[in-house]
Amino acid sequence: MKKILTFISILSAMTSVAQKKSDYPKSYDVVVGTYTSGSSKGISVYRFYTESGKLAYLNQIDDVSNPSYLAVSSDNKFVYAVNENDQGEVSAFHFEPKTGKLDFINKQSTLGGAPCYISVDKRRKNLFIANYAGGNIAVMPLNEDGSIAPAAMTRRDDGHGPNKERQEKAHVHTAVLSPDEKYVLYTDLGTDKINITKYKGGKDNPIVVANPPFVTVKPGDGPRHLAFSNDKKFLYLITEMGSSVVVFDYDNGKLKQRQEITLLPDGFTGQTGAADIHISPNGKFLYASNRGDANDISVFAVNQENGELTFIERNTTGGKGPRNFAIDPTGRFILVANQNSNSIVVFKINPDTGRFLQAVSRAEIGNPVCIKFAPAE
Repeated sequence: MKKILTFISILSAMTSVAQKKSDYPKSYDVVVGTYTSGSSKGISVYRFYTESGKLAYLNQIDDVSNPSYLAVSSDNKFVYAVNENDQGEVSAFHFEPKTGKLDFINKQSTLGGAPCYISVDKRRKNLFIANYAGGNIAVMPLNEDGSIAPAAMTRRDDGHGPNKERQEKAHVHTAVLSPDEKYVLYTDLGTDKINITKYKGGKDNPIVVANPPFVTVKPGDGPRHLAFSNDKKFLYLITEMGSSVVVFDYDNGKLKQRQEITLLPDGFTGQTGAADIHISPNGKFLYASNRGDANDISVFAVNQENGELTFIERNTTGGKGPRNFAIDPTGRFILVANQNSNSIVVFKINPDTGRFLQAVSRAEIGNPVCIKFAPAE
């Protein structure tokens, strides 16, 4: 009887694992934003296969100037892209997941130069755009047909940091919604701040300054990208010039710094430029990319009780300039956009240890700088 019960227990565990695997589609669309100063002409779409990690080209839309950062709507019907130019614009596209086809809808001014980041709320009411050169965040309302309306408001930062070349003024780098979408947080590389605003969602003054309105990091670190923990209790910041990850306790729009940990090995003296940061789907690991002479991705274990990080390993990215990367929804692959070597490299990772295993595929594409997953159907 005991043997029968043991067998049933093992069979149940195997069924549970199988069910978890079957929860994921076998394929996804991968939408890729680029800089169009080289061979790329716009946005490309690939099919990604979750069992093999292979990429297959699907479609592209040309004549889109510098679509350097993308957002896919929660209903999977629309893709929005910043046009990272001096005049600052944002474009809307209808998206057909089965074919990967993108059709242009319209374009609007972001009221600030060099927009470099975009996010969209789940209800598809507003876009939030970080204008790097303009030093401001713009809130852009969305119409029912997916088109973009003129900006409802902008909020500009003032000030500077100690680095006279990089921090001569405000440089807003991200605009991220909190998991409950009650707040919008945006980083300012130029003033070493994370700004915090309440998101009201209406047409008039959709975001208002929170209390406290910001937190600061070490002068000269240059805040860049943000990632929330899966349990929503912690916020992680990657600093571009400091090449570090800063851990914050997060509670209803309030931040308290807990830890700062470097991305660099002891004795490193080369050029750096930390870029992107993501949490694994199971919430156990954090990944952070670094450019310059480093060209690597660091892996950290996430303490599930206090959110603190412990270094695991550092990996080359198979190219140069890993500006952006994405972890596939199954948590078994990581796709790295190597901007300066015109490639996306897919690595298999161990979801139980967080470690890189091996490169499994590669796609040649001009200056890739943003990767977004979308369900294929």
